[in-house]
Amino acid sequence: MKVNGWLDARFSDVREVFAEVLDAQPGTGASFAAWHDGRWVVDLWGGFADAARTRPWRSDTLVMPYSVTKPFAALCVLKLVERGAVDLDAPMQRYWPDLRAAASVREVLAHRAGVVALDADAPQGAFYDWELMCSLLARQEPSWVPGAATGESALFFGHLLGQVVRAVDGRPLGAFLREEICGPLDLDFHIGVADRDLARVADLTGFGDDFWAAQSGYPPLFERAIGNPPGARDPDVVNSRRWRQAEIPAVNGHGTARSVAGFYAALAHGRIVDPALVGELTRGRGEEPDLVVGGNREWGLGVALDQDGYGMGGTGGSFGWWSQAGQYAIAFLTGHIGDHDRGDRLEAAVREVLGLPAL
Repeated sequence: MKVNGWLDARFSDVREVFAEVLDAQPGTGASFAAWHDGRWVVDLWGGFADAARTRPWRSDTLVMPYSVTKPFAALCVLKLVERGAVDLDAPMQRYWPDLRAAASVREVLAHRAGVVALDADAPQGAFYDWELMCSLLARQEPSWVPGAATGESALFFGHLLGQVVRAVDGRPLGAFLREEICGPLDLDFHIGVADRDLARVADLTGFGDDFWAAQSGYPPLFERAIGNPPGARDPDVVNSRRWRQAEIPAVNGHGTARSVAGFYAALAHGRIVDPALVGELTRGRGEEPDLVVGGNREWGLGVALDQDGYGMGGTGGSFGWWSQAGQYAIAFLTGHIGDHDRGDRLEAAVREVLGLPAL
């Protein structure tokens, strides 16, 4: 498979790994970017953008990376915190009086609010109706006492935060993100794809037996949290115009690898919010069991944390990350749903060039 783009000559091995990744993807392609020492060192893309494999993946091809969207939503609220318009430790009811869950804004950002699943079956149309979805969330009892446990709010994180943005700013979260963060920083990332950009969006492929087999073995809350409303893992839904243009800020951002890596480079250097707030964002509580996706995880404010840095991965293998130890930003966005081994291999190749130990 032909690899397009460019890289610093030192990173030639990264191109080889990326070519191997593309060759192994039977569906749509991918993009990969890395920023280090004040400049871009890798910006690659390749493969096809449609399931029929007739439309080439280009430098500006957009793709949905699922939960990689969540930190973009979180930074919209943190921008308002920086301006003094939102109090991290205020109850959510200050901004959303109808919300039943007695969680603080901080607890929502840190995935400790417990609003992770709906008890009543919701129609797929709730994804496209902000008021309907929020009315369902407002009357939902949390799955645990807010603040008492951790679990990723897989589908609803963005609605919870979006209600805060709407209450204090008046704009939908997607418009706030475009006008306050992505526009000024020239980041090609969108929550709610505009008509003019629809032709640039890649199809998601790979929802076969292997994908569904990998969806087993999660905690009991997982299927309720990701499957109601239905459709978030249905290719006919997520590849539809209606889904791409909706505002589902936990999962349906669309962007390029360069835009996601650029987001983390800007965040780490205080270009989105001031360094003190970045410190708040990256201050965790240690690893805890995640009651939704399982395993032990440590959350900051809208980002996952580990010993090396912070960022977020998404269903299907996409991820964006800032390495505090290596001082690099990195992102892999794929159209073909699979595991995270592909991104791990690419990051390992970058780290080898930089003389960093394997993760």
